[in-house]
Amino acid sequence: MVQSSEEIRQLNDRIAYAARFIDTLRREVGKVIIGQPYMLDRLLIGMLSNGHVLLEGVPGLAKTLTIKSLAQAIQAQFSRIQFTPDLLPADVIGTQIYNQQRADFVVRKGPIFANLILADEINRAPAKVQSALLEAMQERQVTIGDNTYKLDEPFLVLATQNPLEQEGTYPLPEAQVDRFIMKVVVGYPTREEEQLIIRQQVAGSAPPKVEPVVSMQEVLEEA
Repeated sequence: MVQSSEEIRQLNDRIAYAARFIDTLRREVGKVIIGQPYMLDRLLIGMLSNGHVLLEGVPGLAKTLTIKSLAQAIQAQFSRIQFTPDLLPADVIGTQIYNQQRADFVVRKGPIFANLILADEINRAPAKVQSALLEAMQERQVTIGDNTYKLDEPFLVLATQNPLEQEGTYPLPEAQVDRFIMKVVVGYPTREEEQLIIRQQVAGSAPPKVEPVVSMQEVLEEA
């Protein structure tokens, strides 16, 4: 199929706009994240392809801060779920609460009802809690009681996990691992980046604040 010059021009314009879109997000998140370009680029790929991303690395590599900063930059409704051994499925998706005044059950929605979900240290919770995410990640919906609720778009689960050899971690079920579009192993920053981090910490200045630079509508259009 031969494309006309007008179609080629429109395609080039769209590519140029997408490049500016990505560069804007990189610069804004880069205000608070030193280094880790590989991790940030993979998070952006997951966001634009509407796929969930799993980050693995030892504590202290800015996994959580990067995801939180990205949510602030795109003006997304952000929710953080800290996975712990005593977490229950109802703590993730929500539950039904009995209302004595109405003599009826009312639904209390859980933190899963957001655009960007940070599932922090997801492999510190047992399998029954991890499996509570399966329906949401695959179907973009949640069932509470007899009712099913659609989740808003975009809906992305960006999960972090510690290496399995660390104490208190559980392996993710194979069905859940399959829900992630990619797994990113996060490495340590370079020597130069570590020196820059130390200089900023020693200076004692207030950390930069991430400002919204891209709207949710733009994210949906580019996805």
